[in-house]
Amino acid sequence: MSGERPPYPHVYQISVSDGGVPKKPVGEARVTVRGVEGDRQRNLKFHGGLDRAVCVYSLEVIEQLQQAGHSIEPGFSGENLTLAGVEWEGVQPGVRLSIGPELALEVMSYTAPCRHNAPWFHDGDYQRISQKAHPGWSRVYAKVVNEGVVRPGDKVDVIGVVN
Repeated sequence: MSGERPPYPHVYQISVSDGGVPKKPVGEARVTVRGVEGDRQRNLKFHGGLDRAVCVYSLEVIEQLQQAGHSIEPGFSGENLTLAGVEWEGVQPGVRLSIGPELALEVMSYTAPCRHNAPWFHDGDYQRISQKAHPGWSRVYAKVVNEGVVRPGDKVDVIGVVN
């Protein structure tokens, strides 16, 4: 997304690939229970599926990693949605995300980083974005509760843990 950032939590970037990383930005995407249209995962044992339909990450966490000298960019670690202005520590399993006028996601789990992320980190330390090794720095997987089209700039609301 170019230009000034909206003053509210929002979608910064939508990223897809034909398998693997980095994922490349797109101007909009339809999100279904199966994931982001136009996106594909190479290894369905660890990626994709209904409970891992969308990978979500924080722009502010990426920026902190960049400030520490890592070469990561939005979409590089395989996330489909990069969010800006969201209190990332509150995005955890059980939380719902309302995105734009239609899309609703439920965070199901933290992601486990894989070796394909090594190029973006000093000494190949892709565990830098592991929830187990570095709590609060992980991406999350979400299932789609309500399908919809998403665009950069769409407002994001974090809704507390769903029982």
